[in-house]
Amino acid sequence: MTAESTLIGDRRRQAAQRAAALRRHPTGRSSTPRSVQPPPTSFYIIGLIVAVFVMLGLVMVLSASSITQFHKGYSPWRLFNRQAVWAVFGAVALWTCAKVPYQFWQKLIRPGLGVAVILMLLPFVPGIGSEVNDASAWVAVGSLSFQPSEFMKFAVVLYCADLLSRPDRPMEDLHRTLLPCVYVAVLGAGLCLFQGDLGGAIVLASIVFVVAFVGGAPLTPLAVSGLVGGGLATAFVFSSQRRYNRFTAFLDIAGHRDHFSYQTYQAMIAIAQGGPTGTGPGRGLSKLGNFVPLAHSDFIFAVIAEELGLLGVVAVIGGFLVLAFCGVQVALASRDRFGQLLAGGIVGWFVVQTLINVGGVTGLMPVTGLTLPFFSAGGSSLFVSMAAAGLLLNVARHAK
Repeated sequence: MTAESTLIGDRRRQAAQRAAALRRHPTGRSSTPRSVQPPPTSFYIIGLIVAVFVMLGLVMVLSASSITQFHKGYSPWRLFNRQAVWAVFGAVALWTCAKVPYQFWQKLIRPGLGVAVILMLLPFVPGIGSEVNDASAWVAVGSLSFQPSEFMKFAVVLYCADLLSRPDRPMEDLHRTLLPCVYVAVLGAGLCLFQGDLGGAIVLASIVFVVAFVGGAPLTPLAVSGLVGGGLATAFVFSSQRRYNRFTAFLDIAGHRDHFSYQTYQAMIAIAQGGPTGTGPGRGLSKLGNFVPLAHSDFIFAVIAEELGLLGVVAVIGGFLVLAFCGVQVALASRDRFGQLLAGGIVGWFVVQTLINVGGVTGLMPVTGLTLPFFSAGGSSLFVSMAAAGLLLNVARHAK
């Protein structure tokens, strides 16, 4: 080997070493990971719908509450400011749930469920529990008030999705899959019924039913569980004459328009006044003089219909339909079973709660006091709904 060839080999070896050192240096690495793929279209659609719903909800809360708050001697911005603060907290929760891998939450599910159960017991504590609309379902500590059942929904959907996604628990083994979910449903729904919150009990039971259905639970025991739950809910309604009258008032709205169906009757008038394009934001009359009680919360859909008209109604309901469709697509395209069940449960939660709220406002279903997700005034409802939307976005971001 000549001296010239040895020198050339040394130079090549030094050049290779310099190139390897540059590749190892942070500034020499590619800024775009080769294995990362862009999120699917459903991810962006869900994010856009949630963002529009939250912003439109803030506008409608201000429109529905400003005059009534002013007449009560408060600032017209009082409820809006409170809702805006919760929206900021909800945005942080949404971002956190969307960025942290959803598998991380599996290790916190059991402690989280325990905390949710403890929160559900707080309304029964004297000095802390607060009664609103004949339901002792609220916790009030100073100026802070929240509804524990909203956090219970979040914990239940995570618990059931985790339980039914474990490989060591085949769906044929009902004692290790369906029965534990039924126990959680009975616990959560039972606490809601003791609080007088029938709507919350229905949503909690529906979440468990949807997750079990998506998970492939046998239909016969699932149907039997649903019938038993429906029977218990019916017995709860018949246990009080006043509760029975309120629950069945939608069957004869005109006949009960001065008492039990007053809210629904006035809401239907507001919807009729909206017409095709509505009266315009802030110009609705039904919220004035307390014609539609709770126009800023349970009956905010009536304000939307009056001020935004048929176009606004179609946009809101259409938005929920698109959100549900994209959520189903996310569940089908999920990379693991836990993400599939989690997405399916969240979609079922939003769909059932929206149907019950809109059905009660329009007189098609009994009024149960449920909020309209992302729209109704209520900090805990908005916060938890945005956190759940963050989990749905997280599953969508990692979908196939």
